[in-house]
Amino acid sequence: MTDMTETSEQNAFVKRLPIIVIAVVAILGAYFLRDYLTFDALAENRESLITFRDANYLLTVLVFIAIYTVAVAFSLPGALILTLTGGFLFSTFPGFLFNVTGATIGATAIFLAARWGFGEKLGAKFEASDGVVKKIKDGIDENQWSMLFLIRLVPAVPFFLANLIPAFLEVPLRRFVISTFFGIIPGSLVYTSVGAGLGEVFAAGETPNLGIIFEPHILFPIIGLCVLAVLPIAIKAVRGKKGL
Repeated sequence: MTDMTETSEQNAFVKRLPIIVIAVVAILGAYFLRDYLTFDALAENRESLITFRDANYLLTVLVFIAIYTVAVAFSLPGALILTLTGGFLFSTFPGFLFNVTGATIGATAIFLAARWGFGEKLGAKFEASDGVVKKIKDGIDENQWSMLFLIRLVPAVPFFLANLIPAFLEVPLRRFVISTFFGIIPGSLVYTSVGAGLGEVFAAGETPNLGIIFEPHILFPIIGLCVLAVLPIAIKAVRGKKGL
């Protein structure tokens, strides 16, 4: 009995090890990398980056996507700076595709780590629970596509939370990957385009407008997409009431 308990505890620890490693690296990264993944660091190294890109374009693309993936997977600081860098180095297109690809791979990594470590157990608890918790989970299960796109589109939802919440709610991997890739395109496209114009910003000695996503001509279309994501949920709710 003791051996079985120890084996069970060891298996539980092994399952949780990836998400524990991610949490530790995230804490260390927030402390040690905060001065490296910054706008000033990009400005200081812009010429070296451009020179390396011109001499090794494909390698630069692969290294950039790998760095973006690691940054997202370990919730390291500087994801926004990396998005700007993608635009600065590769223009809006194909830069935003490289940004979205790196972000999606990194998000998938942390999603799998969280689901493997805690997701299945929490999902089973939610499913077996009664009352409000069960109703919330059932509501999310019935509208997964809409909810997944919504949490990606709403700027107020932190990216790492949008990676963890689906893991705890037993969202299928395929659905998570698709909704992540397409759901982050609007925001990524905006900031990649800002990055594509950094050459002029650097030349003028200014800083980019990182609050551009909250300007009406950008924010209103994103709100429109959010409304479209919520629309199926609203239709179901109305039909449910009529059924009553």
